[in-house]
Amino acid sequence: MNSMTDASAHPTGGRPLSRYRWVIVSLLFFACTINYIDRQMIGVLKSSVFVGEHSEFGWTEKDYGNIVFYFQFAYAVAYLGFGKFVDMFGARLGYAIAILIWTIAHMAHGLVGSVSGLALARAGLGIGEAGNFPGGVKAVTEWFPRKERAFATGLFNAGSNIGAILTPLLLALIINIWGFNWRVAFYMTGILGFILLAAWWTIYRRPSEKPQVSPSELAYIQQDNDDQAGKVGWGQVIFRRETWAYALGKFCIDPIWWFFLFWLPGYLSEHYHLDLAASALPLAAIYLISDMGSIGGGWLSSKLIASGRSVNFARKSTLLLCAVLIMPIWFAQDVTSVWGAVLLIGLATAGHQAFSANLYTLPSDMFPQSAVGSVIGIGGTVGAVGGMFMAKFTGYLLDTTHSYALLFAIAASAYLLALAIIHVLSPRLTPVTID
Repeated sequence: MNSMTDASAHPTGGRPLSRYRWVIVSLLFFACTINYIDRQMIGVLKSSVFVGEHSEFGWTEKDYGNIVFYFQFAYAVAYLGFGKFVDMFGARLGYAIAILIWTIAHMAHGLVGSVSGLALARAGLGIGEAGNFPGGVKAVTEWFPRKERAFATGLFNAGSNIGAILTPLLLALIINIWGFNWRVAFYMTGILGFILLAAWWTIYRRPSEKPQVSPSELAYIQQDNDDQAGKVGWGQVIFRRETWAYALGKFCIDPIWWFFLFWLPGYLSEHYHLDLAASALPLAAIYLISDMGSIGGGWLSSKLIASGRSVNFARKSTLLLCAVLIMPIWFAQDVTSVWGAVLLIGLATAGHQAFSANLYTLPSDMFPQSAVGSVIGIGGTVGAVGGMFMAKFTGYLLDTTHSYALLFAIAASAYLLALAIIHVLSPRLTPVTID
């Protein structure tokens, strides 16, 4: 790695700039992929195992909404704790604990047989998975200068879409080998979590602790000098307008992503009469399109900053473009062709991922490194609370109206509202000074 060169070498570095920071992004990408395989399993199995008169358990949409609610409740509470934990003890330990918890909880899904049992397993999964983004964004903040963070975040966040693509394909493979044994699917995919844990604990360290990082790359990574605040408590960030610009943005958009993740497989199954095998390719196409958005959205704002535009202009202009691209989702329920719906929904999920990649960088744009995890935790908790309400509302609405029209209308408008709130609370994305 040290022999590799980089045209953007920091002027203080006498040696060629190594690129070990991209190895860290690859590791985070792998982690995010496993995280979303574990998260998405229930959504793909919803129609065949859990919900509907033809499923194994025959539960209602309200039952399913309650299960998602308890996942998000646990996720909301734990997100706040993990945000603070990674600030105090670092990304290496914080992420390792998160992986261990979510992997055990994921495998426990294979033991359940009731609504309450599945809700308990999902709550455990929510506790562990709450550490994914606080740990991941903290790692990006430790390993990348400000101008590269949105691109790096977009790259590792693309793993969420790869996880969503792989989930139905892995299920189809497992079913082909073992027959329709959904319990075995949870056990087999859980092994991936332990592989990830071993890789994370072996590879991850801070840049100054890795011999593969050349002095010039270390100087490049640390060029912003934004870790000068020492230990930062919640009281120093929770009343800041900048914290709430991020948190309320998450409150607006996170419920939409939860809706896509947990209800989209069932929507395709019910609306277009697709079974588990037939829905695998449309779902894979949607999340492949999403990956383009995640990487492209991060690349665009990073490119604008590199070309000399302000952080404020780069982030907000990219957010505006994403919000506009999502608006056509309003008409998704009127599309009669499954592939027409795939393109429309894929455009919206790509817009979400691009929006999310830039939103995740705002705490590192405005706060020192020692506060980033705490701000991410607060925003994640607020976003998960929004997701809790969305889960209850979605379950009730689908049981009573059997229509997705209002849900798609909410999705179409949520991102413009989020951007408006961010701009009002932080008009210039000015960095915060913490004593």
